[in-house]
Amino acid sequence: MTVCTALSVRTEDIAAIEAEWREFLPATSANRVFAMPAWDRVWLDCLSHGAEPHLLSVRREGKLVGLAPLMQRGGEITFLGSADVCDYLDFIVATGHEQEVFEAILEHLEGLPWRNMHLESVPGDSPTIAQLLPLARKRGYLADCMDEDVCPRIDLPGDWEAYLTSLTKKDRHELRRKLRRLQADGEVRYYAVDNSDDLGPDLDDFLRLYRLGRTEKVGFLTPEREAFFRRMASAMAELDCLRLRFLEVDGKRVSSVICFDHAGTISLYNSGFDPAYQSLSVGLLLKAMCVREAIASGKKVFDFLRGSEPYKYDLGGRNLTLFTCHITRT
Repeated sequence: MTVCTALSVRTEDIAAIEAEWREFLPATSANRVFAMPAWDRVWLDCLSHGAEPHLLSVRREGKLVGLAPLMQRGGEITFLGSADVCDYLDFIVATGHEQEVFEAILEHLEGLPWRNMHLESVPGDSPTIAQLLPLARKRGYLADCMDEDVCPRIDLPGDWEAYLTSLTKKDRHELRRKLRRLQADGEVRYYAVDNSDDLGPDLDDFLRLYRLGRTEKVGFLTPEREAFFRRMASAMAELDCLRLRFLEVDGKRVSSVICFDHAGTISLYNSGFDPAYQSLSVGLLLKAMCVREAIASGKKVFDFLRGSEPYKYDLGGRNLTLFTCHITRT
């Protein structure tokens, strides 16, 4: 255990600290689904390839003020998780305590045998960029960051009509036209299956549509990642965060999305659709219906998560940049 500026730093076990972690998360700017302990636990079980976590807690008089969900491979420290399935990764620090917590973490890490810190998927509004990197430079480390990707987001208005008004004239016209065409084509049904006692059959359908949607997704969905998807969906359902949505046309499921509902934000994690119905824009329209549901339920943000696919901007997304941060001991 390391003590720095009246703060104590020690390694933790996820299972032992999970309840305290969940209670602490809302007091931080990292309060997203990907920072939940259940997410890290499932990732470790399915995708870590034996990597050992190095989870650090930072406390003042026993009270949690920071968490560093890290792991180490050889001389490199990374976040616990991976950019292929985790859209945001970050330190978890109580708002207002960033500088002292980062100082304590760096002091603790000073005693470990590492050379490089490679921190992926850090959101551009994170204190990691604004405060950790300058503190690392003060220690004589090389520290910089570079653009990695974007997460388009919508700040949601109070009603659907206000949302439509916020779109460009062209996008608003196209969305209304596509919705009318879909409704005219057959019997359309949009619905949720979040509370199913057995998500297995519904996840089977989601994964079927996921594979159909784009050829690159077939290569992405390895057996390991499919196991992760299923375990993750079950874990998020237990926490009442999972939002699995389907669009049916004439009784056939033609499009599906997995979203997460957490801290006033709906996050669109993944999607799929049947290309036979592409002319009806069933992929885009299901996402638009999810935006409409989010507005109706009083959510503040709709986050399309990682990637710059055109539909995200057609639906009003505005970029939050993701960065990769590098810290090197000299």
